[in-house]
Amino acid sequence: MSEVRVLVSRVAESRGPALPLPSYETEGSAGLDLRADVAEPLELPPFGRARVPTGIAVALPVGHEGQVRPRSGLAARSGITCLNSPGTIDSDYRGEVQVVLVNLSNEPFLVERGDRIAQLVVAPVTRANLVEVSALSETERGSGGFGHTGSK
Repeated sequence: MSEVRVLVSRVAESRGPALPLPSYETEGSAGLDLRADVAEPLELPPFGRARVPTGIAVALPVGHEGQVRPRSGLAARSGITCLNSPGTIDSDYRGEVQVVLVNLSNEPFLVERGDRIAQLVVAPVTRANLVEVSALSETERGSGGFGHTGSK
């Protein structure tokens, strides 16, 4: 397993006592857990959404991105997920990492300070060099779109 150095700083705005920095929960975890840095509990009504601050900013190395993804347990137990998933943190972004949470359940959900709300996966990025051509090569699938291969 390779490692990459990511610089992290706490944002200047204080919403309460410092939270732990994102961390891997287990040796095999792919994502660092992001925590809610809210001053007061935030209620997400059924089918409501909110931008939840994490209290940190990151400096990802060029050639890498941060992918903000839902936590599976939160989704399964409470219907809470991330709206633009995965959300991308570009290597040149230096603002606060925020998570757009949505409540897809029929019950209100309370986000409290320090709750683990999402995970951050740091991944390499390949840049595409687009080359315009008059036609693309043929394949068996061709232009078949959504559901083209059937449901079973």
